[in-house]
Amino acid sequence: MSDRTGIYQVFHGTFIHSTSPGSIEIVHDGMLVVGPDGRIVHFLHNIPVEETRTALDGLNILAGEYRISVISRDKINPGFMIPGFVDTHNHAPQWAQRGLGRGLQILEWLDTVTFPNEAKFEDKDYARKVYESCINGSIKQGITTSCYYGSLHGEATKILADICLAKGQRAFIGKCNMDKNSPAYYTDASAEESLRVTEDFISHVRSRDPTFSQITPIITPRFAISCTRELLKGLGKIAAENAGLPIQTHFNEAESEIAATLTLFPEFDNEADLYAHFGLLTNRSVLAHCCHMTPYEMERLKALDCGVAHCPIANTTVGGGFMAAPIREFLRRDIKVGLGTDSGGGFSSSILDAMRQAFIVSNAREMMTKGEDKSLSLEECFYLATLGGARVCGIEQESGNFAIGKLFDALHVQMASVDGDKLNLASTGIEAGDGMKTVFEKFMMTADDRNIVNVYVRGNIIHSS
Repeated sequence: MSDRTGIYQVFHGTFIHSTSPGSIEIVHDGMLVVGPDGRIVHFLHNIPVEETRTALDGLNILAGEYRISVISRDKINPGFMIPGFVDTHNHAPQWAQRGLGRGLQILEWLDTVTFPNEAKFEDKDYARKVYESCINGSIKQGITTSCYYGSLHGEATKILADICLAKGQRAFIGKCNMDKNSPAYYTDASAEESLRVTEDFISHVRSRDPTFSQITPIITPRFAISCTRELLKGLGKIAAENAGLPIQTHFNEAESEIAATLTLFPEFDNEADLYAHFGLLTNRSVLAHCCHMTPYEMERLKALDCGVAHCPIANTTVGGGFMAAPIREFLRRDIKVGLGTDSGGGFSSSILDAMRQAFIVSNAREMMTKGEDKSLSLEECFYLATLGGARVCGIEQESGNFAIGKLFDALHVQMASVDGDKLNLASTGIEAGDGMKTVFEKFMMTADDRNIVNVYVRGNIIHSS
């Protein structure tokens, strides 16, 4: 829904965003101006609230041309704004199965929990019901951009795209391709049929959003295990022929998955060469998990400018043990990394939870590597959830922080006092004397969707609590 009426939106208050993987900028008394097209046109620092109108006069923005929103300046119940969260890996059809199948190996989990659940999406009414709930829940938790796997059903995936478009969330959406090694009741009829449905879905999105400004089709082979060579080749061809459409798949998720993949494709020594051979590793590729990586594969991902979707909750709760992906090494090599909820491989659809688990898993990784891979800072985890995720999705020029020229994708966050807590929030209470860095840490480690007051995408409010 649109909140704009052709005038400038002016926000005054505290703003927090990432400027690089290891640093955040906290802007006190900031004045951020959003143009009628939803883009940030000015971001001034240290402007007292009483001088807002004078500052706007200096920018030649006249009275009647703007609306001012003042973010809470109460030191005990402080509010602030951050960029919207980016979920780089989410299975929309798994919304109703979150939390199920803990302790199962990945391939067993797919056969016993996931495939039976995803098969239900042949029913369009069921798909609409679950997808409405999924997108509402995702937006409520501050996710302004998400990479969604659909089911293998083309019509249900169209419904998912239409819902995201109507609700205002930016989304990368793919019909899941799988024409072998899955149950007969949940397998594409053939590689040819899978490719036909994929192209039909792309045409559907183009008819709704011709420039892919909000909804972008993303080529989605589930993983090599479930795809014939013909299908992988055809998907690479579709991506190349459609102005370099993005691609998403699972990559080096678990040792059992890697072993099965290389058994099925014995001509390859590793997954990097396999996917590259079929034209599926590009600068628009989003590779989920990447838990077990060789130095050679690291080099290939960097050379091809692929992105990694780090899913720390799923990696540690389903699939085959406590899998701590080498995120520190990815950052050292400047390989693009963002966070994914992997709902429902992960039990939570919250990027805040993913940030916390990324922090915890990095501590384990530091112990596993005897200190070689230092744990992640909270600032780095916040980067992965915002600007890092935008880089993975190829939208870092459009979103991810509050740089001038970017679209205003943002969250208005509200914290509450430890005394009286009028706002009835479960996050750690704010005490007199807490600096904004302390407030931000309390938000990062203890907040939930109740702390998110407004969600903005492209300057429009798409959720308000």
